[in-house]
Amino acid sequence: MTMKGCAMEKFLPARPRVAVLMSGGVDSSVAAWLLREEGWEGVGVTLRLFSPGDDAAPGVCRFLGMPHVFFDARQLFEDRVLSPFRRGYARGETPSPCVGCNAALKFGLAWEVARSLPGVSFIATGHYARILHRPEGVRLARARDLRRDQSAFLYALPPEVLPRTLFPLGELSKEEVRARARRAGLPTALRRDSMDLCFAGVEGYRSVLDPALLRRPGPILDEEGHELGIHPGIVHFTPGQRQGLGIASPVPLYVLRVDPLRQALVVGPRERALAREVEARQPRLLAPDLIFPGARVWGKVRAPGPLTPGTVELLTEDRLRCRFDEPVFAPAPGQHLVLYGEEGNVVAGGGEIVAPRSA
Repeated sequence: MTMKGCAMEKFLPARPRVAVLMSGGVDSSVAAWLLREEGWEGVGVTLRLFSPGDDAAPGVCRFLGMPHVFFDARQLFEDRVLSPFRRGYARGETPSPCVGCNAALKFGLAWEVARSLPGVSFIATGHYARILHRPEGVRLARARDLRRDQSAFLYALPPEVLPRTLFPLGELSKEEVRARARRAGLPTALRRDSMDLCFAGVEGYRSVLDPALLRRPGPILDEEGHELGIHPGIVHFTPGQRQGLGIASPVPLYVLRVDPLRQALVVGPRERALAREVEARQPRLLAPDLIFPGARVWGKVRAPGPLTPGTVELLTEDRLRCRFDEPVFAPAPGQHLVLYGEEGNVVAGGGEIVAPRSA
């Protein structure tokens, strides 16, 4: 790993240190402050992922007396996150780019950058999740504040990074984080949370898609193939969506499937969007002892969604399939099936959803 693209403000003598991934937001700022209060010696690391970037992080590091590193990762972000994101929408999927970004960049590239810095042996972020050190190994667990839990976005992390990872906010609520930011006088204490994808801006995810995809109308069909209306473009819709269809119907209609070949939406009543079996590709396992055929697990098909108990039916190098005790609502290709063990507390693994099965 070379330091090409890095601009160090300063280096400190080599000794045990933690690299704090700094976004310029309140969460990463408080994470860095908490570590300093606990006696850690930190260095801020910021990946430049897109233009214009956020330049608040160096100011926070100066306030905390920490050195700071910028690393230009814009081309990697384009290749590993944005391009797959665009291709997914063109295929009629609903991509979740944060999973891949965390695995490849924030805990992949950033860890390589961190390890090249003098004395750094840990990496920390402002994610709401926890690391548990158990006799059977290191576990990724849900945050104490389940409203803010981000563990589902982290299931694809390289397992070898977990023992060297710190999540200082894992035991805190968002309200407690804000309070500590104010108490510390952090310059980001009053900064608003990002409510969308980091690269989307005020225009949302559509701002990074091919404009032609945004204006590619097609038919809205019922399950028998009857045309019920016209939509403006499949990229505006996802399975389970009800808003924006513009169809008069005696019962509420939901998107059941997105058909990219016909540029069509297939719609139906809500119960037709339920699935008991969900299959995913390219499974990643963080706790292999908790996820195997026949294992009892708790899973979700969208990161903000609830956990539902189920059983692992299939696990190969290519496929993961879970059968849920109760049907789950509208699993969407491109989103992620994330499975938990230990009564839904510890992340076992997951994969990208490919084909929901009917309830």
